[in-house]
Order: sequence, then structure tokens, then C-alpha cells
Amino acid sequence: MLTKANLVHQPGPYTSFSFEEINVASPGPGEVLLKHNVIGVNFIDTYFRSGLYPYPEDPPIIPGAEASAEVIDIGPQVNDLQVGDRVAYTGGYGAYCQHRIMKADRLVKLPDSLSDELAAACMLKGLTAHYLLHRTFNVQPGQTILFHAAAGGVGLIAGQWANHIGARVIGTAGSQEKVRLALENGYHHVINYREENFVDRVMEITGGAGVDVAYDSVGQDTYPYSLKCIKSLGMWVPFGQSSGPIQNFQLRDLNTYGSLFTTRPTLFHYIATKEALHSASKSLFHMLSGGHLKISVNQRFKLKEASLVHEQLESRQTKGSTVMVPD
Repeated sequence: MLTKANLVHQPGPYTSFSFEEINVASPGPGEVLLKHNVIGVNFIDTYFRSGLYPYPEDPPIIPGAEASAEVIDIGPQVNDLQVGDRVAYTGGYGAYCQHRIMKADRLVKLPDSLSDELAAACMLKGLTAHYLLHRTFNVQPGQTILFHAAAGGVGLIAGQWANHIGARVIGTAGSQEKVRLALENGYHHVINYREENFVDRVMEITGGAGVDVAYDSVGQDTYPYSLKCIKSLGMWVPFGQSSGPIQNFQLRDLNTYGSLFTTRPTLFHYIATKEALHSASKSLFHMLSGGHLKISVNQRFKLKEASLVHEQLESRQTKGSTVMVPD
């Protein structure tokens, strides 16, 4: 069948998208054909488009890591889905289109209480918050965390989730409006890094003790300052690079700042199996249905506006979650 998609023929700036008609084949064994309802937008999409993350196959590629959809056709050997099911997914790329083929074991059925828009806005960001807070570093009540980009999509979810756990939550943001937004979403303290030295403020807030863990999706702009905020034997979790990749990391820095632990995690290793994906999704849906997480979709675009979406993402004009709707 013919459908429309945002293609990137070679790595480049936000203007690199080409909105084209493509052909989608029938689903094969273990596969289903999806009609997208709402497509989530994430900063990782810009990494694939720009070439910062190596292309997983020869160009062109279709960026996009999450969406909600309806199953409209089923291939052989699919037993737990049927036509008409509402589902959602997150994966490395491929979502910026009207229709696509997906492996059935990469899909999660949506509860009736979860809207298509909310599902598309929460899968990657919500599951990211889950693994960061529960698996990379298992945050406990009474611990103190630092979360950069507190007003971003992951940051707003993580603030609420960590607060629900019982942690003291410190965030950073780049404007007073974003500071206010983070404070409304679980953070106890939010530092405007454009006006204050966040290392000094973190140490002031913690009485000189530092934090148990620092989560950093910013990258070069916050390195090595994040390390200075962490107490001895604490953990530094760099999980993104919105300001560019860290260029000057030295292993000895972990020793210098207190025998720190670190890892460079990615969501897709944590949900590599069907069991892990469904377990994490169940936890996320429980938090949403229980009213412990509120996710705001603050920007909505049409699918053909991908270039505008990426321009706003990279210039840090967005807050919270952003979605696109197929034309």
C-alpha cells in the first residue's frame, strides 16, 4: 500500500526532511501493519537525522522513536493481537509516517483509559524515566537526585516519579518559565542555570553533602560540573547529549570526584525482551492510571511539519511533550 513519510536521504540539518509517498508491504510472519494515530517526538530523533547516531541502515531513513497506532492487518504467527487493537511502541526510528510494519512483540496494548495522544507522548519518555529511576540507579525514599533539563519531556515525568518514590528532587532549567513548570511537576528545587551556578546551588541545598545520583541528558555543557554535585560513591548517569557529545571525559575524573560510578545507558537495552517491555509498560500505565503521573502535551504539529518540529527542538523552544498527527 502507499503511504506518506518523512524521509532523510543523508544526514543533515533540520531542513533535511523530504515528505514523500512510499510503499509499505504486507506484514510477514510475526508482523502487523499499523495505521499511526499520533506520533511522539523526542530529541533522539534529531540524533538520527543529523547523523550523530550512526544510521542503522543505508539511507534514506525515517526517524521517529514512538507512536500510538491501530492494528489494521496481521501476518502469520501473530497470536496476541488482532485487527482493531490500539497499541503503542517505542523503538530507535521509523515512526514519522502514516503506516508501517512492526514486529508484534514490540507492541504494547493500550488500556481504554489511555488516549492515543497520551500514549504517543509517554512511551519513550515514560519508559526512560522508569529505567533511570528503578534500574540504572534504584532511587530510594530519602535519597537526593539531580536531574538536568527538568522541564523537558523526560524531566517532567522523572520529577513526578522520583517525588512519588519519596526522593528529594533537584532540577535545572534554562528559564523562569521552565523553572516554574518543573516545580509544578514534582521538583522540590529547580535551578535556573542561566542565572545561577548549579554546582554551588546544589551544594547549598544539600548542605555540602551532594546528591546520590545525577541524571544528565545535556552532555558537553554540563560536564564535568555534574560530577562536582555528586557525593562520594554516588552515580553519574549521562543518558543524552542535547548540547553535543562529551569530548573530554577521563576515567580518572570518577576517582577525583569521589570514586563515582557511571554508565551510559539507553532505553532499548532495558526493554530488549518482550517480558521487559511489558513489565516496564505495566509500571508506567499503573502510575498514569493512579494519577501519580500527569503528562502535558504542549506542542502539536502535522506530520509534514517535521522540519519545524526539529528546529524548535534543537533551539530548546519546546516544553514537556511534543507530538505530530498524520495528515
